[in-house]
Amino acid sequence: MAVLSKIRERSLFLIIIIALALFSFVLSGLFDGNLFNKTATNVGEVNGEPISREEFAQQVEFYRSRSNGRSTNTQNINNAWNTLVREKIYQTQLEKSGVVVGEKDVWDAMVTQISSQNSPQFANEAGFFDAEKLKEYIATLQDNSEEDENGASAWMSWINYEKGIKKNLEQNTYNALIRAGLGSTLSEGKRDYDFQNISVDLDFVYVPFASIPDSLITVTADEMKSYIKSHAKEYTVEASRDIQFVQFKIEATQEDEEAIKQELINMMDDREEYSNAAKSNVIIVGFKNAVDMNEFNAENESDTPYNGSFFNKSGLAATAADSIFNLETGQVYGPYKENGFYKLSKVTAVKQLPDSVKASHILIPFAGSSAADPTITQTAEEAEKVADSIFTVVKRNKTKFEELAKEMSVDKVSGAKGGDLGWFTYGTMIPEFRDYAFENSKGDVGVVKSQFGYHIIRIDEQKNKQRNVQVATFSRKIDPSETTENNVFEKAETFASDLSGEKDIAELAKEQNLNARPVLSLKVFDDNIGELGPQRQIVRWTFEENSEVGEVKRFDVDNGYAVVMLSSKNKAGLSGKGRNVRNILLNEKKAALIKERSTGTTLDEIAEENQVAKRSVMAVSNTSPVFAGLGRFVDIAGVVTSLDENELAKNIEGKNGVAFAIVTKKTLPAELKNYNSNKLGLERSLTSRSLLIFEALKENSDIEDNRAFFY
Repeated sequence: MAVLSKIRERSLFLIIIIALALFSFVLSGLFDGNLFNKTATNVGEVNGEPISREEFAQQVEFYRSRSNGRSTNTQNINNAWNTLVREKIYQTQLEKSGVVVGEKDVWDAMVTQISSQNSPQFANEAGFFDAEKLKEYIATLQDNSEEDENGASAWMSWINYEKGIKKNLEQNTYNALIRAGLGSTLSEGKRDYDFQNISVDLDFVYVPFASIPDSLITVTADEMKSYIKSHAKEYTVEASRDIQFVQFKIEATQEDEEAIKQELINMMDDREEYSNAAKSNVIIVGFKNAVDMNEFNAENESDTPYNGSFFNKSGLAATAADSIFNLETGQVYGPYKENGFYKLSKVTAVKQLPDSVKASHILIPFAGSSAADPTITQTAEEAEKVADSIFTVVKRNKTKFEELAKEMSVDKVSGAKGGDLGWFTYGTMIPEFRDYAFENSKGDVGVVKSQFGYHIIRIDEQKNKQRNVQVATFSRKIDPSETTENNVFEKAETFASDLSGEKDIAELAKEQNLNARPVLSLKVFDDNIGELGPQRQIVRWTFEENSEVGEVKRFDVDNGYAVVMLSSKNKAGLSGKGRNVRNILLNEKKAALIKERSTGTTLDEIAEENQVAKRSVMAVSNTSPVFAGLGRFVDIAGVVTSLDENELAKNIEGKNGVAFAIVTKKTLPAELKNYNSNKLGLERSLTSRSLLIFEALKENSDIEDNRAFFY
């Protein structure tokens, strides 16, 4: 309430401030060149094909509308970017390969869509899909597109639907061409079978890298730099930012809570107040004596709306259920605290109601009702006459109800069951339907109007009638007062000011019993900042050119403020922070040293040169690459199973050491009559890899991403 009161009191001031802010925004755009600079026209570029601001904004809006507010703006931006990049990449490949998807292809795909095939809107009298009805529907959409905004929006949605089908067809066609080249032969199937099933017994010497002390090997900084440079793809890092922040939450104090509680206490009884309109004192009716509780809540600006429903005890909030449920009509409970509100509750009526009802209905829609499709043209008055006629028939002859429900109800699900809705509880149905079903008796039939149309309702069964209370509740949200808000603002401003004097943020926070939280490696398109949640404004500030390390800024965040210090700017480029470059180079040099000193012509000589033991192992295969006493060596097994018997293989380099081996026995698998299953297995493996087609195309595309300049 404090925020609302400030807005009311300072509306003119706020209008001026907003106008100045907008003007400043336009000026800043002019000066920094982002608003009208031609170089900032495009959000990005893929293989020389631009992604304009207009098409990008349309795609973002599409994802925003589709999510119905469930996704964040950053998620919508990322989804739009990924979609457009995908389209542009495939567009390039389609042009190169000469793949063209025509109108007939799109139409053929459209009529085979499950949504089209199963829609009753496109079904003929026999209930089967009719392509002509789909054509009529599309023509109607186009005709209505110029009538009003809804018509234009519906037509645009259909155009986007067609475009989506075409894009999917194009991409699937291209992917199918790639997959067509990923076949296999029976010879390859046999080779795969042999590879998996050949086993060998062998004598071997294994020299682990760990057997050579690191102190014997020298790895220079230049060697590490050279390695990183030659493996640039693995060691390239994005630009990032490190920050620290202190959060200042605006939360109601104990004094704020007591003031709100007292406000409700003062509202309980009638009171006398001076009226400027009447130029005299008038009696203000209190909560206890108010008759129209909906009006009382509206006039006194309750923070929750009036609810005239009836509740059994389990339907009331647990914190106050015992106290409220047993009140007599007119009695009041409160103020009490519940879920962030202070509340007053008064029982306004008591009834005996069932806890569940079984009912049937026949629903008659009218133009504009929620149950009406575009073909419904009858007015509410005409629908009411139809409903009254049906009511008259079923009132005389209740056996007609099921027959008429199947024939005339627009609710096809219940209509197919003679109108039967089954059992439902009090809160399940819309108020108009609920009130009739629960407040009347078994066997009663009546007509009620709702947002869906006119319902002819028959009450079939009722269970467990019990006491229910109608409770009027007035609520005041426990919000911080204006004084509290001002105090938190001043505290945040003072903290930011003190930091500008080059104080350390962690030390200053500790002095004031606050927590300074670090956030490392923020990327340019990041959105979330720890417990602050989505804070795109902060991320964008850290990447602005004029933001300097050590700079401090206060930001408005949900429920308060955050004072943020930019701790460091980390440039994009090569970095050795990924895989341990020194260890990689150490192992490379150790492998070279082992190979260099292993000059012997027998395993015994090589074992002696490396001061390790010669070993034997049996039945090593690619499906069981286990070397007894040492562990699994997949890389070494792949080599030794391809050796001939009694052949000395030297310098078999594995992940953690070097092996030397002689195969003493090689066992070949039994010949198969047909290797088709292995062939098919290879093809399945290749097909699964085809899912990486787009990633491969993307990796080899030239993509320029300018989103950070706009969002």
